[in-house]
Amino acid sequence: MSSSAEPVIDANLAVALDALLTEQSVTRAAARLHTSPAAMSRTLARLRRILQDPLLVRAGQTMVPTPRAQALREETAAVVRRLGALLAPGAGVDLAVLRSTFTLQAADLVGAALAPGMLRLARQEAPGISLRFRAEELEAGPALRDGRIDLEIGSIDHVDPETRIEELVTLRMAAAVRPGHSLAEGTLTPDRLAAADHVVVSRRGRFTGPLDAALAELNLRRRVAVVLPSHMAAMTLAACSDIVCLVPTAPPGGVPSPLTDAATTLGLRLLDIPLPLPPLTIGMAWHPRHAADEGHHWLRNAVRRTLHAPGGSTA
Repeated sequence: MSSSAEPVIDANLAVALDALLTEQSVTRAAARLHTSPAAMSRTLARLRRILQDPLLVRAGQTMVPTPRAQALREETAAVVRRLGALLAPGAGVDLAVLRSTFTLQAADLVGAALAPGMLRLARQEAPGISLRFRAEELEAGPALRDGRIDLEIGSIDHVDPETRIEELVTLRMAAAVRPGHSLAEGTLTPDRLAAADHVVVSRRGRFTGPLDAALAELNLRRRVAVVLPSHMAAMTLAACSDIVCLVPTAPPGGVPSPLTDAATTLGLRLLDIPLPLPPLTIGMAWHPRHAADEGHHWLRNAVRRTLHAPGGSTA
């Protein structure tokens, strides 16, 4: 006696299809799903047989989606999200027993400002949480999307439509000099500031920034003696030489910022810059898939509390 069996639904195929359509590369899709390119290639062949469509076709050195693949992309991503929600635990997370590592991408100055306060909060509220800070080395939009980083903190300049962005604090730039520096005596004027030797912090090796534009309005030009990729290195140099370094600090009357703590520890004097410089807004960005995750909610709240507390205090 013959009987018709219900077709077997393989949820892994939906996950693989989502990865392939998102990455448009067998190699990248394999890396995303922690499998081998050969295994992913076999999965693509299986999907082609099932869907009776090539899905991805070679175009020079890249692969491009077919019209059917483009039509399937949003629906496939929605199915994978629903599968994730279906299989996620429904019960609330007990932070006291949560074991998790969160990866944050931030400039070294931001990491130095956040790490002490966030570590204190973690010890008090979520001792099983570990924090991993990465330098600003990844393109944050894709890195947030594929989970290589959980949170980006700093000056957020990308506008990926799905990324959640929250502004945290607005700071101004001050001129940091060692005790006894000539600029610390008397009134700091644009001319005196321009005449000093400066260090510029730039990961890309740029010599100019907003201060140069403001000086140019007065037909002034400063001498940049050195460019460094690290704020901490630049402040250390300023502490032991006559180099001037720019440091973010709270606006007049504002709550002291933990981003100034490192400069204070090095004994640097912070001088008001007599020029109209644009403010520096520090924010954080995350992928919306973490919006309801309780561990990630704690992480975001810990950043808020640390940045808004005087001197990085957790009070």
